[in-house]
Amino acid sequence: MEKEIKEETHDEYFSYITALQQEIKDQNYKYHIMTYGCQMNEHDSEKIAWICEESGYYPTENPEDADLVLLNTCSIRHSAEDKVYGKLGELKNLKRKKHDFKLAVCGCMMQRKESRQFVLDKFPHVDIIFGTNNIYKLPELLLKNLKTNDKEMDIIHSYENTDNSLVAKRIYHYKAFVNIMYGCNNFCTYCVVPYTRGRENSRKLEDIVQEVKNLVANGVVEITLLGQNVNSYGKNLNPRVTFTDLLREINKIEGLERIRFMTSHPKDISEELIYAFRDLDKLCNFLHLPVQAGSNDVLNKMNRKYTREDYLKKIKRVKEINPNIALSTDLMVGFPGETEENFQDTLDLVKEVEYDNSFTFLYSKREGTIAARSENQVEDDVKHERFERLLKVLYPIQRKKNEAFIGRVVNVLAEQVSKNNDQVISGRTEEFKLVNFPGTKEDIGKIIPIKIRDANSFVLTGDKYHEKS
Repeated sequence: MEKEIKEETHDEYFSYITALQQEIKDQNYKYHIMTYGCQMNEHDSEKIAWICEESGYYPTENPEDADLVLLNTCSIRHSAEDKVYGKLGELKNLKRKKHDFKLAVCGCMMQRKESRQFVLDKFPHVDIIFGTNNIYKLPELLLKNLKTNDKEMDIIHSYENTDNSLVAKRIYHYKAFVNIMYGCNNFCTYCVVPYTRGRENSRKLEDIVQEVKNLVANGVVEITLLGQNVNSYGKNLNPRVTFTDLLREINKIEGLERIRFMTSHPKDISEELIYAFRDLDKLCNFLHLPVQAGSNDVLNKMNRKYTREDYLKKIKRVKEINPNIALSTDLMVGFPGETEENFQDTLDLVKEVEYDNSFTFLYSKREGTIAARSENQVEDDVKHERFERLLKVLYPIQRKKNEAFIGRVVNVLAEQVSKNNDQVISGRTEEFKLVNFPGTKEDIGKIIPIKIRDANSFVLTGDKYHEKS
């Protein structure tokens, strides 16, 4: 895979890796990464893992055995930050026990000045801090800390010097994440992403296509294209290209079986993209289109830049072009100022769309956002009560959608052995339905026809299907 670090930093980057190899030579140091947040964070952790192993560290699943622990953080909700602070407190004991133990914190939290300063003030045992835009600086920071034992920190707020496709230690051999763009320009009033990951910046189409080709050549059959708003892909490129242009090019790659993408903003989904779900044979029959709320009043306060009517019109068009497409969404409960009438609008929208799946969460204050300054914060008990009511609407719909698969034969990408039964394999359909079926670890990474025999709100169950000759 090509390394797209800027020319002036490329040689320096690898010189630090070489120096780090020499510094820890023959010491059998181990590393452990704890990842919080979204798929973009997961992919960043894959890059961090590659850097660690190239530098001479060995992976361990147990932080107690590690000589280097890295927390790749998320700041999308306050609860996510609280988990990190709790973990940092726990890791203080490791620092006391092991003289050579190093602790690093990176990711979105460290891009926020307030969170970064809190870590500096409250957790002096943290050795290294870096952000989302400069993962490639890790070897330099780690080497300096090993030599001097001084705290090292490097944060940049621009993507100009960041890497676009550092080699990653892929978690899976059969599927992979691919960043197509970074940052966000939308400034939803509840969200810190534009402040932590910066403004939108698209990678070149040809570089993305080449990365996917390289992945496929190494056994990947499914790729997930990542961006905060993939529908905005290409706007800063010259000549300008669209997200659908990119999908068409990737769809041509021989050996690739499936294309997914996350996440798609409703205001930017185009007619061209909607038709791609009909015309591109490798594009999975699944669209995640976050609505957040069903009330125009709330959507306006969120600065989502679309109305309930706009959203429903696009959903209707998607279903017209592809009647069998599976839909999922994000839903936020308890946004500041949300009234019972506003919440009822959300329930009504859910009933009308009938989502196959949803990611539901309570509104959480994020310092520095407009919504956090609102005086109309919804009481926690009201949030929780509404949340439970929302689930009571969502789950029966999801069950109905899943039960419609009973008796059907679907292609499932086998992904992992069940934690509870090593004779059961879990995988995903094109529609992102979770399926359990009898199998062995040799099935992992294969796309297998499964006949569905049972379903509930969360999972399908089936058996391998052998067509009669």
